[in-house]
Amino acid sequence: MSITDNLLAFTFAATLLTLTPGLDTALVLRTATVEGKRQALQATLGINAGCLLWGAAVAFGLGALIAVSEVAFNLLKYCGAAYLAWLGLNMLLRPRRSLAGAEVQGKPAGNWFIKGMLGNVLNPKVGIFYVSFLPQFIPQGQPLILWTFGLVGIHVLLGLLWSLVLIGATQPLSGFMRREKVIQWMDRTTGMIFVVFAARLAFSKR
Repeated sequence: MSITDNLLAFTFAATLLTLTPGLDTALVLRTATVEGKRQALQATLGINAGCLLWGAAVAFGLGALIAVSEVAFNLLKYCGAAYLAWLGLNMLLRPRRSLAGAEVQGKPAGNWFIKGMLGNVLNPKVGIFYVSFLPQFIPQGQPLILWTFGLVGIHVLLGLLWSLVLIGATQPLSGFMRREKVIQWMDRTTGMIFVVFAARLAFSKR
C-alpha cells in the first residue's frame, strides 16, 4: 500500500477503536456529568497523554519488552488492575450525593488528568495493542520512530475529538445529571465498570 493508503486504513481502524465503548468512554462520561466540563477535559487530556507515553514506549522499545517479558507484563498488569479496582470500589461504596465539596477554593477535589493518564499507563494491553497494531500501518523503509508517533498522534486526535463530542452531549442534560440520585447512579455504574475492567485486566493473558 502507498503511504496515503496506510494513513487512511489506520485512521479508519483507529476511528472504529475510538468509537467502541470502553473504560475511557465511561471515565469521560461520568466525569462530565458528575464533576463538570473542566474536569472531564482534564481526564480527556490525561487519557491522551497516556496514549502518547505508550507511543513513546513502543517507539523506543519498552512496549516490545512488555510484549515478550512475562514478569514486566504481569507487574504492570496487576498494578493497573489494583488502581482500577481502587477507583471503582471508591465509587461503588462511597457514591456522592451532591457536588458539594467537589471544589475547594476553586480547585477540583481530584486530579482527573492524573487519573485519566494512569488509567492508560497502567494498562499493559494498551502497549501491546500498539506493538501489534501500529507496525501493520508503517510502510517498509520508513522511519519507525517518526511513524509511530505520527500514528499515535492520529489516534490521540480522534480520541480527543470523540471525548469533546461526549462532553458536549452531556451539557444540555447537566441539570438533570447533577441530581442526587443520578450522581449516585453514575458513580455506582462507573465504579462497577471500573471493577469489571480491573478483573478482566487482572485475569487477562497476552
